[in-house]
Amino acid sequence: MDQTKPVIQTRNLSKSFGSFHALKSLNLSVPANSIVGFLGPNGAGKSTTIKLLLGLSKPTMGGGSIFGMDIEKENQDIRRRVGYLAQNPNFYEHLTARQIMDFTARFFFKGPDNLIQARINETLNLVGLEDKANRPIRGFSGGERQRLGIAQAQVNYPDLLILDEPAAALDPQGRRDVLEVMEKLRKHTTIFFSTHILDDVQRISDHVIILNHGELIAQGSVEELLSTGTRLNYKLVLKGDGTHVQKHLLSLAWVQEVIIGHQNGRTSLTIMVEDEDSAEQFLLREVLSDENIRVLEFNRNKQNLEEFFLNLVEGA
Repeated sequence: MDQTKPVIQTRNLSKSFGSFHALKSLNLSVPANSIVGFLGPNGAGKSTTIKLLLGLSKPTMGGGSIFGMDIEKENQDIRRRVGYLAQNPNFYEHLTARQIMDFTARFFFKGPDNLIQARINETLNLVGLEDKANRPIRGFSGGERQRLGIAQAQVNYPDLLILDEPAAALDPQGRRDVLEVMEKLRKHTTIFFSTHILDDVQRISDHVIILNHGELIAQGSVEELLSTGTRLNYKLVLKGDGTHVQKHLLSLAWVQEVIIGHQNGRTSLTIMVEDEDSAEQFLLREVLSDENIRVLEFNRNKQNLEEFFLNLVEGA
């Protein structure tokens, strides 16, 4: 497919249940070969959107396309090219990972057995389960089950992976392992995943889409969204009297404000600037011109995704 065109695009996609509007005129766009985090509080409309995209529910109004194909009229053709992982995948506990994968693979492939087994081995290796391929599922950890679910969703070489809360309820190690698998898959497919874990989204996502009360309230690259509405500022931690540094910095035309604080015998300065280029080139030099202080920390403060999300949702 044309890599310049969106993999998923919706046009005023809406879903109502009686008088309740679960989704209201949704217009979203998912770029090809990207990892897109799909965010929103409980009840925001994420699950409804996924069901509509997969053809598991019909829209009340509007529509959408995946790979340029209509999500209602061409749903069967779309499904052949999509992999899906539900939030809580269930498996027959007595079967092994290889048997589970063999069962799934035969829905998609009708060829020589050695080629099917080669694809199963390739997929299990991709998610890091090759050494546990012949163990019963009942002995798998939560993270291993999620990785097996991703392997199932990936076995048909999908052009799009839709993952519903892939790292929910996992311990830190399980989350790390699942995120590493998702990063590996980046070069093979587009990934669209819903989650409540904002740190995970900021770590691996290229783009973010945020819903609230059934409405789209933000979409774009992570970098673009986190730079929206924020003042450019830097943080310094010093040893020594910071009042002279504060006064000196305020005399510079490109410095807007300097907030000084004290903790554990150290001085902290939060410096708001108007000109990023000047700050990058001169700020630290100006501070170090005072020979009576020592700089312990220096960094640019950036809004994180959790702050952005909460400000957006709570302000809506």
